[in-house]
Amino acid sequence: MQVRGSWITVLKNPVVMGIGSFVCVCLALGASATFFQPSTVTRASEEQATSLVQPAAFSLPATNEDLLGFNRHLIAIAKKVKPAVVNISIVKTTAPRRSPFPHNPFFDDPFFRKFFGERFREERRQEPRRRQQGMGSGVIVNPDGYIVTNSHVVAEGDEIQVVLGDQQKFEAKLIGTDPKTDLAIVKIEASGLPFLSWGDSSTLEVGEMVVAVGNPFGLNQTVTMGIISAVGRTGVGLADYEDFIQTDAAINPGNSGGALVNLQGELIGINTAIFTRSGGYMGIGFAIPSNMAKGVARSLKSHGKVVRGWLGVSIQDLTPDLAKQFEATDTKGALVTDVLEDSPAEDALFRRGDIIREYDGRIVENSTKLRTYVAETSPETKVSVGILREGKQRRLDVVIGQMPKDLAGLGEVGTVGERHALSGLTVESVEQSAGDTGVLVMKVQPDSRAERAGIRKDDVILEINRMTIKDVDDFDRVTSRLGEDDSVLVLLRRGRSTLFLSLGGR
Repeated sequence: MQVRGSWITVLKNPVVMGIGSFVCVCLALGASATFFQPSTVTRASEEQATSLVQPAAFSLPATNEDLLGFNRHLIAIAKKVKPAVVNISIVKTTAPRRSPFPHNPFFDDPFFRKFFGERFREERRQEPRRRQQGMGSGVIVNPDGYIVTNSHVVAEGDEIQVVLGDQQKFEAKLIGTDPKTDLAIVKIEASGLPFLSWGDSSTLEVGEMVVAVGNPFGLNQTVTMGIISAVGRTGVGLADYEDFIQTDAAINPGNSGGALVNLQGELIGINTAIFTRSGGYMGIGFAIPSNMAKGVARSLKSHGKVVRGWLGVSIQDLTPDLAKQFEATDTKGALVTDVLEDSPAEDALFRRGDIIREYDGRIVENSTKLRTYVAETSPETKVSVGILREGKQRRLDVVIGQMPKDLAGLGEVGTVGERHALSGLTVESVEQSAGDTGVLVMKVQPDSRAERAGIRKDDVILEINRMTIKDVDDFDRVTSRLGEDDSVLVLLRRGRSTLFLSLGGR
């Protein structure tokens, strides 16, 4: 599966890549390349000539003991982590394709078959149901068989099988998925299993060494090493809530859901995607940070869904021009564009035009960061928020609420850019009266593709790409599959009229 054109590959569905050419190159180098050459060579005896190609005795300087000790430490980490990383395979049964030609005795007429042949008759028959297989990785985070993986690995599977490091096989039960973070929990009936402890991803620093473990291309429990290349990556386009760890540890298709650990062997990330133009490793991988994954896993285990915090503001990033207009010295923070009625933000006296610069002691770099911070906060938590209002710093205390069930898309805490053509919408389910269905447009982000296409507040969306939208769940399900460049056909009701609108890709 690819997201955003060709450069982000979700780590799933391994691609077989030949290595024969690589071996040939190595053999050729071994046969012809000269790696060292004596400065002078005289006529030597056969014994002297032989001695030229004998490797010299190699002795380690005392200073290399530290290197050997570090190597032993990496070996210990691998031994600790590998048993807790599992192979996950899924089977999905797809419905057969229907014949484009309805059955009609006319097609069985011998005269008609004389012109079109028996092959045409056979092709009209319905195809059998097909079984598709997928593969990924998972991490045991509880000795009683709870396993964290990616949502895209297991969400569409009819059957889920887990293979442990010792080759034991289990049928797994799906506990819950969260497409907004691309995380999921599955459980196997076992106890006393090896598991990984959660690390604190908020302490990660660029340059810190990490180890990745997973099942790339189905090669079980592959261990690679690298460093943290960046933290807090957003705008990648893989999920609604993004705060990715970027690493150069080699990860490939099949690593999805695998472990990223620190040098203490603690789980600090769930490997999710790679940047690639070839379909394989190119030195840029992304992992969901452990602090986010831990909260989502706990909520899925307890409730079967994710309970998120809610502030009740619409927000956007600052530009240099906006910063000047709102008397800010830089573009850091999230600009409040609206305060929702009966929300925690309204109760705490937030205003349109406030710039949120700090949340619960953490610096707010942009609207994406704020959105993630709020979502990770447990409802009923009192939080101190630092704002800039008319050029003056102020502090507001707010009791975070629970994300309303009927809010969808980017309306939960605001807007963070357009992941797809409908990202600029905030919607609610239509009240189920008189058989009404659809989602009601509550807000349209200014200058979004939705606004430019003509979608207005109070429109009711009935279909997206010819698929019926009954409620917010349908809206989430359909829009979660849209890419940034996808064109979208929307059927909506406006007053007493019904009309189609086409939204082009970016």
